[in-house]
Amino acid sequence: MPSPEAQSGSEDDPVARAILDLLAASDKSITPEDAARAYAATRARPGDPPDLWRRYLMAVRQQALHLARQGRIAILRKGKAVDPNAPVKGVIRLAMAGPSEAGEA
Repeated sequence: MPSPEAQSGSEDDPVARAILDLLAASDKSITPEDAARAYAATRARPGDPPDLWRRYLMAVRQQALHLARQGRIAILRKGKAVDPNAPVKGVIRLAMAGPSEAGEA
């Protein structure tokens, strides 16, 4: 039987992969902007504007919600995990899901 990651397709999504790679490499939380910048750096061509990362910010936020709903990451607001099924607005950070966050999702 395929794993939930394989069924969801997020494992194949390069934006989701960028988020997970950044979180795996860091022992702290990251901002969606960090992930958007990292992803944009892999796709940048000569002559692209320096704020190319802004184009990917919405995709990063959408993939972060998807990963949080799977229980693979946690979305933090004011340092506390928020429910990914509720509307998430404002300044957020992304972190690897701990045992308590994975159980809530």
